[in-house]
Amino acid sequence: MTRESATLPNFTPAPVPAETSAATHLLLIPSYNPGPKVYDTVRAARQQWMPVWVVVDGSTDGTTEGLRRMASGDPGLRVIVLPENGGKGAAVLHGIEQAAALGFTHVLTMDSDGQHPSALIPEFMAVSAARPEAMILGMPVFDASAPSVRVRGRKVSNWWANLETLWTGIGDSLFGFRVYPIAPLIRVMKGHRWMRRFDFDPEAVVRMAWAGVPPVNVPAPVKYFRPEEGGVSHFNYLRDNVLLTWMHTRLFCGFLIRLPALVTRRLKSSRR
Repeated sequence: MTRESATLPNFTPAPVPAETSAATHLLLIPSYNPGPKVYDTVRAARQQWMPVWVVVDGSTDGTTEGLRRMASGDPGLRVIVLPENGGKGAAVLHGIEQAAALGFTHVLTMDSDGQHPSALIPEFMAVSAARPEAMILGMPVFDASAPSVRVRGRKVSNWWANLETLWTGIGDSLFGFRVYPIAPLIRVMKGHRWMRRFDFDPEAVVRMAWAGVPPVNVPAPVKYFRPEEGGVSHFNYLRDNVLLTWMHTRLFCGFLIRLPALVTRRLKSSRR
């Protein structure tokens, strides 16, 4: 028995009120080596929503076994296991293609490391139900736990994302607590080979904006956990900043190609 499965507490899913479940909206949690924190994340998500799917992205930390045990006693929880790590975007794409085949139209993506506010799941789903054409973007509200270098660094990515979309209203380009309409997200992702790894969140928001999906920003608190609190981070400052730089380089080239169409769209929207 692994350390993670040994620490898995008994799990009894709480009854989910009817208004916090839907046949159209799915909660999806991509998960790669998150450590035991994933159990708290999934439990908190299930207390707020049904159904919840976890896509295990080739994890090797023993949490797959624990998640399967949780799902075995909970019809509102499904665990999909990918044999190899393909990256966050690849895991999301795998999940939403299966979700679309079952008739789901929207997906709320949530990280497995416990940073995202599960208590706001019903609110985000309700905003999406009221604005089904839009993507509902979490606007991170940081507390003292947030590393300052991460907070400053995302301002650079946010500036580029807003330039690449002619400031159409993207509040934050990196925060992964979002509700997407599934059909346009699949079309965008199937249209090229990018946004399969850490570049998924910022590239998705830019390309969805190019596709005409409007953003709606909703504030959401963020909690960064220290290692002694069970926090796990796979962020590599050199590797991932190089990846983000390359991503914004190709997005800027795409922006220049689309610039006449984006300007025309902005002029039309300003006249309404």
